[in-house]
Order: sequence, then structure tokens, then C-alpha cells
Amino acid sequence: MIMTVEMMNSGASWVLPILIFLVFVYANIKKVNIFENFVEGAKDGLLMAARLLPYLIGIYVAVGIFRESGAIDILVNLLSPILSLVKAPAEVLFLSIVRSLSGPAALGMMLEIFDTHGPDSFIGRLASTLIGSTDTTFYIIAVYFGSVGVRKTRYSIPVGLFADFVSFLASVYIVRKMFK
Repeated sequence: MIMTVEMMNSGASWVLPILIFLVFVYANIKKVNIFENFVEGAKDGLLMAARLLPYLIGIYVAVGIFRESGAIDILVNLLSPILSLVKAPAEVLFLSIVRSLSGPAALGMMLEIFDTHGPDSFIGRLASTLIGSTDTTFYIIAVYFGSVGVRKTRYSIPVGLFADFVSFLASVYIVRKMFK
């Protein structure tokens, strides 16, 4: 029997409701009070969100200050010799720096690059590859470490930034090899 796309789509739309139904059946068999556990989990989630809020506000304020103060421009100028070695556009280095601070800000910058250069241009493809291969290092440190109360990050920030840097270099190399 050959499955068609329509059959797979209709079957896929039933997976989540069936899974939820099975969870309810299993909880009923095990005599678990589903509503009480749901409310307890929601309460824990709200408390976690309240604990994380100062860290989130701090990282977004830092991103705003970093962008508006011109510090990124200074950093790009300092790192321009590296850019010339790897033949990478300055906008992408700027994107890489912001990506380590904030995912939404980096996505906004990527959309600006798309509007200016187009998504199928070299810089557009490089921006897409960079967004997919790097991470929001400072956001992760603030949220994950803050949620469990870790105050001393030790090597997390240098290692995360090094990984972002290597991802930047790898993205430039791969996009150059594949699309030029």
C-alpha cells in the first residue's frame, strides 16, 4: 500500500490529540490527579519566569546599550583585519556579535540584510548560515545559569564565545565554498 501525501498529512494532524489522549488514559490508570498536577506545574513555571525576569531585562538592556553606544562599530573596526583575511563583510561580523547577545535582535538584523542585499545574495546566505550555526551565548548564560542560581560561570563565557567565533569562520568558509 502506497501512502500519499494527503494520507500522511491527515495522519500527522491526529498524532498530537492521540498522544494527549494516551497521557490522560495512562494518568487515569495510575490514579494521578491531572488537573492538580497541571496547576502545580503552571505555578512552578510562573515562579521560574519571575526569577528569570531580572536576568532577561539585564541582557536586553546590555544589548541596547551595546548597540546604541557605538561599541559594536568600534569592535568591528578593531576586528577588520580578521575580516579582510577571511573576506567577510562587516555587516555579518556585526550580526555575529549581536547574535551572541540576543536572538531576536540578530533575526531583525538578518532581515535588514535580506532587505538590503536579498536572501539569495552571498551576504544573505552567509547571514542565514551564521544565524543557524551560532548561539545566543550571553542569553543562555543569563537564563540557564540564572534559573539554577549559578553565579560563577567559570569557562562558560570564553568557551561559548570561542564556539561562536569558530562558527563564524566556518560559516564564511562553507558559504564561500558552496555559493561562490
